[in-house]
Amino acid sequence: MVATPIGNLDDISLRALNTLAGADIVAAEDTRVSAHLLEHHRLRGKLVAVHEHNERRAADRIVEELAQGRTVALVADAGTPAVSDPGAIVVARVRAAGFRVIPIPGPNAAVTALSAAGIADGPFLFIGFLPAKAGARRKTLGGLRELPYTLVFYEAPHRVVESVEDMSAVLGAGRALVVARELTKLFEEIHRCRLGEAAAWLREGPDRLRGEFVLIVERAAAGEGKADPDWERVLAALLAEMPLARAVKLACSITGAKKNAVYARALRFAGKDRSG
Repeated sequence: MVATPIGNLDDISLRALNTLAGADIVAAEDTRVSAHLLEHHRLRGKLVAVHEHNERRAADRIVEELAQGRTVALVADAGTPAVSDPGAIVVARVRAAGFRVIPIPGPNAAVTALSAAGIADGPFLFIGFLPAKAGARRKTLGGLRELPYTLVFYEAPHRVVESVEDMSAVLGAGRALVVARELTKLFEEIHRCRLGEAAAWLREGPDRLRGEFVLIVERAAAGEGKADPDWERVLAALLAEMPLARAVKLACSITGAKKNAVYARALRFAGKDRSG
């Protein structure tokens, strides 16, 4: 399991280079990306594809190659394989067949972003990618709201604005957010703001919506997010009797729920949330 650069192709260890040079087969998420990496370092290797659509079948082939005494180096397009990337199925299958799995450490986007985030040191929870659908994404965030951990997410450029908007509504607009994009590349950018400001900042220029993103949200403060679990029921009852703004204000006062989350839910109850 060989970790490879997340951007700058020179961010690779001597051990990783030696492993790739000595492998009989390089199993790669995208053989074109890995071919570029090998060419950059003047290496050659027999490349086979191992991606999310063929991983189980590829795992069987890798076991067969190992049984023939060959060495296989597995890489992702960038970073550490099997971390929000293919690889875990291969590892499990190889271990079950009795072969040794050796990790070759190296770059990881989450840890790289954390090192430059300036978020208070302490426990963090790596989430990876949130669900693509809005409802599932908000439900997942709701389960994270009260946790006393820094939260680390990956996100794609076409969903990053929607994701930070949902984070602001569910986790609270006042929490600090670090947006890290294009890490180790020419246009690397690391920006810190409040969650409530993030969507507007991302929309200010088209370049800010390019590249892969790491999003780091500071942990919940003591007592933050703790509210009456029935606040949605209270909100629904109030909406039946009074205007939306008044219902939101009273629901927050009665239950202790966060205003942004209550307001977002009120809009959905009222049929005004176009995202569904």
